[in-house]
Amino acid sequence: MPSVYLGDFPEPDRIEGAPHPRETHRLIGHAAAETDFLQSFKAGRLHHGWLITGPRGLGKATLAWKLARFLLATPDDDGGMFAPPPPTSLDIPEDNPIARRITALSEPRLYLLRRGLNETEKAPAQDILVKEVRKLKEYFALSSADGGRRVAIVDSADEMNIAAANALLKLLEEPPAGVTFFLISHQPSRLLPTIRSRCRELRLSALPPDQIAQALEQAGSFVEDAEALTQLAGGSVGEAVRMTQLEGAALYTDLVTLFSGLPRIDRVKALALSEGGAGKGNETRFDLLVTLLDLLMSRLARAGTLGMTPPEAANGEAALLMRLSPDPWAARAWADLAQSLSARARRGKAVNLDPAALLMDMFLQIEQTAARLAAR
Repeated sequence: MPSVYLGDFPEPDRIEGAPHPRETHRLIGHAAAETDFLQSFKAGRLHHGWLITGPRGLGKATLAWKLARFLLATPDDDGGMFAPPPPTSLDIPEDNPIARRITALSEPRLYLLRRGLNETEKAPAQDILVKEVRKLKEYFALSSADGGRRVAIVDSADEMNIAAANALLKLLEEPPAGVTFFLISHQPSRLLPTIRSRCRELRLSALPPDQIAQALEQAGSFVEDAEALTQLAGGSVGEAVRMTQLEGAALYTDLVTLFSGLPRIDRVKALALSEGGAGKGNETRFDLLVTLLDLLMSRLARAGTLGMTPPEAANGEAALLMRLSPDPWAARAWADLAQSLSARARRGKAVNLDPAALLMDMFLQIEQTAARLAAR
């Protein structure tokens, strides 16, 4: 089927360790977005293109698959006396034949556009290539005789290269009959303005701690401190899953403990943390350390700007934030450092610098900034 990912490679739109969005029938949160779509459907004003936006991991893909199930499993209202009553929710039973086919990627009226294989057909592509959009166009042409509703999910639209984006734009400008597009975007500002203008937006917001806990439980994870995890994950379920799998909360606590000694840090502890993100197989830990360092810098900047601390993500964090960033002047210094360290991490990774040396250098940059602020 056109939705099947070719080759013996992980699905590019699946978060490792979590169910695929098509396998998650219960969407946690985002009731406003569901209501918006349902009202449009019932009013007969269903737009042909929907742009589902928000930070990564909020449930955008889960919503797109839920909307696809709803559209394909809900019968048309022909206006007759035996027409079904108007739907009151988007929920479709899991044992519905169409829902089962969608989960199995065997529903012929659904097309999933995502990263495929590269031009050599031997490895995953880094972007959604124009050849994938051409396959989508051919599919619509071949399935047009079947009639009825059809759905295309683009996950994610951010990954299209220029040629693919322009090819999809042509489909949005002249949409095939009966087709509804769901475009998932983590950074909609980077999409072509013409693509955005031809879609109706459903914007999702960060989830509160209780809903993060519910979503993690549904994904097979349990956390004791949902508040702290929500602070680290920014209200993103996907990021919360990653934090849980990699023990991100414990690692952040280690960073707070290390920096509690600023304006000087314990070199031995700093070296141990640095080496923990080095070596083959530790790439994910390195990425997480960089993410957590960036988060800590951002929280320092926020504390100094607002004159108050956010809910703690680790014991002792609030006192640390207020001591190191007591005013807007300090906040600006930490914000500038966060931008500098983020750029340095990207450059270092691109040229294969030693991860341990790169992390240690970042720790020393933080130490120097804290010492400069303390000497004011």
